[in-house]
Amino acid sequence: MQLTVFHETRYRYADPPSRSTQYIRLTPYPSARQRVLEWAVEMPAPGLLMRDAFDNITHVLALDAPPVEISLVARGRVDVDEMDDGEPAGRLDPRIFLRDTPLTEPDDAIRAFVEPMRRTVAGRPLIGMTDLMSALIDRMPYTPGSTEVHHTASEAFAGGAGVCQDHSHVFIACSRTLGVPSRYVSGYVYSSDFEQVASHAWAEAWIMNRWISFDVSNARHAGGAHIKLAIGLDYLDACPVRGVRLGGGHERLSTTAWVRVAEQ
Repeated sequence: MQLTVFHETRYRYADPPSRSTQYIRLTPYPSARQRVLEWAVEMPAPGLLMRDAFDNITHVLALDAPPVEISLVARGRVDVDEMDDGEPAGRLDPRIFLRDTPLTEPDDAIRAFVEPMRRTVAGRPLIGMTDLMSALIDRMPYTPGSTEVHHTASEAFAGGAGVCQDHSHVFIACSRTLGVPSRYVSGYVYSSDFEQVASHAWAEAWIMNRWISFDVSNARHAGGAHIKLAIGLDYLDACPVRGVRLGGGHERLSTTAWVRVAEQ
């Protein structure tokens, strides 16, 4: 499936900042299941193009005396396979993704929830992890507005609801508790319902010597509707835009993102 993407992130400040630095992960990287046909990232000034610690394609945008409004736009076209058969390890040892972070650290409730699944995951990992995905969406229905971006896995699990970021963090916490490396994925998902948010997140678990995707919010594996942008231990490693600034006062952030089937 060929998908066309548009994503704009706009910052507006009460006062002109004296400087800002942003790490922009808005470029899909080519892989066996997704081929980038065309892509561009528009910024107010040229940025340094690099690969970060997780091999994500990253622009570093450093601005002295930036304007009161900054717009970052990504647009392009990607051809994605309908089936996701998993991804090989690549440069990074999968065991790196056993490390907990403040956003993914499990508590006693998460450990108790996942413990009955340990035997199945050990003996039949794909079935066991798929069962975990199904159990999580039953335990935590997708509920927009139920959490904020800073909520941890344990907080979202205790609340019994969440969005894709929360589902991914809790799945990762459960997976690592079972000794299965798991990583956070940011990207886009296509839906024929244009009211749904196109920016998305899911998780990947290292089983059967492959990174297998688990989209808990949609109770499915990734497929032709999913475009991967970045990976990391949690949201903070893989979020599309993250930065710091000096000055500027109050900040207003607005985001527009959509994914459409490309015209052939």
